Amino acid sequence: MTEVDVAAEVEEELHHPKRDILEKPYPKAIYAWYVVAVLVLAYTFSFIDRQILSLLVGPIKRDLAISDTQMSLLQGFAFAAFYSVAGLPIGRLVDRYHRVNIIALGVFIWSLMTALCGTARGFLQLFIFRAGVGVGEAALSPAAYSIIADYFPPKRLGFALGVYGMGVYIGAGLALIIGAAVIALVSEGGSATLPLIGEIYAWQITFLVVGLPGILVALWVWTLREPDRRGHIRQETGTDGVSRRVEVPVSEVFGYMGKNWRTIVPLNLCYALSAMMAYGVAAWIPTLFVRTHGWSYPEAGFWYGLVIVIFGTTGVIAGGWAGDFLTGKGIRNGRMMVCAFTGLAAFPFTIAYPLLDDPWIALIVLCPATFFATFTTGAGPSALQELMPNQMRGFASAVLIFVVTIIGLGLGPTSIALVTDYVYGDEMMLRYSLAVVPAVVLTLAITAGFLGLRPYIGSLDYLKRWSAEHEK
Repeated sequence: MTEVDVAAEVEEELHHPKRDILEKPYPKAIYAWYVVAVLVLAYTFSFIDRQILSLLVGPIKRDLAISDTQMSLLQGFAFAAFYSVAGLPIGRLVDRYHRVNIIALGVFIWSLMTALCGTARGFLQLFIFRAGVGVGEAALSPAAYSIIADYFPPKRLGFALGVYGMGVYIGAGLALIIGAAVIALVSEGGSATLPLIGEIYAWQITFLVVGLPGILVALWVWTLREPDRRGHIRQETGTDGVSRRVEVPVSEVFGYMGKNWRTIVPLNLCYALSAMMAYGVAAWIPTLFVRTHGWSYPEAGFWYGLVIVIFGTTGVIAGGWAGDFLTGKGIRNGRMMVCAFTGLAAFPFTIAYPLLDDPWIALIVLCPATFFATFTTGAGPSALQELMPNQMRGFASAVLIFVVTIIGLGLGPTSIALVTDYVYGDEMMLRYSLAVVPAVVLTLAITAGFLGLRPYIGSLDYLKRWSAEHEK
């Protein structure tokens, strides 16, 4: 028997109606968790690479002679615009092609671009490299969500995605902690000469140090096994009686989401508004401790970094686990319920800590505020994976990330700054902005979450009907 004959026989066996891929057992748990660990590492590097720029504002402005406006473009638009827009076509590729390779290429691109930031000689070069970081990072989460959903059974999906979500808070926290140490080293200026690169400023070494190791992470990701796709896969039976997977056109993906808009819109808004609150406070909490309590930026960055690493990571895991627990107890909209109630749990702590006069008590109250605020990061993505057919998950995840980026990253930090500048008119009133804006945003997030509870059950029923019709 030739290799072609063997391949044909295997193909027929895999696609035979009685041996549908959905019936195959899930991969061994130990390897599935190994995959999650590698993806967490990649996610951690992505957030370090993403946020390290914000900690080097002073030295960059001084050495490259750029304005506040140019600096804001580097921090926001250069990354967020390309990250959110590139995610949509990449999400479509995730639904059709080898997802491990997509992630590995993305990690390589953003790591290389981060390192190249350490060679930039002016604003335009730094802008281009930051845009490259955004494009590379856009490949990670849509593919990671899809892969993890194929490695874990539904009853464990929320917990697994919660563990993956730890990368956000490990990376963000480490960026603050690393930044606290780096600020002292680069604040005095100076330069260094490196082989091939030549003379660079002291702050540029930071980009090289955090970017280049990511290339090794890309190679590590590339060694992971691509899992079999499972969970509501569109198939058609040909004239030969063999059931084969068929591609779902993007128009049908939009149509599916449109028919479930009463669930998809509240879920996206609840997640995005929760992210808006989280991004907003994260951008200004170190400044709060500097302006209100007289701390230094390295001191504020170090302690807030610890809070994020400890309570952000435990919160996102707890949120994913809570969604699994409620679903396992027969509460079909349990994951959406977690998204809705997390705002209620975080509300009193989030409003209280900015108004406290003792910095250490404020830091203690910030811990449960961070813990509960991160629940949605674990429950939200797992809810979306539960709602969508396999061949639509990557694109739906990209849409979710697009909305979260535009609303969360685009509006979060700015909304607090606008209230401080134009409502209170005094930068020392930042503490009140950090109480008022999150109160409004969390109220909207809670409302969106509750609006999605009943339609969520209807969308699960719709998915069953879609499967019965298309899995033939």
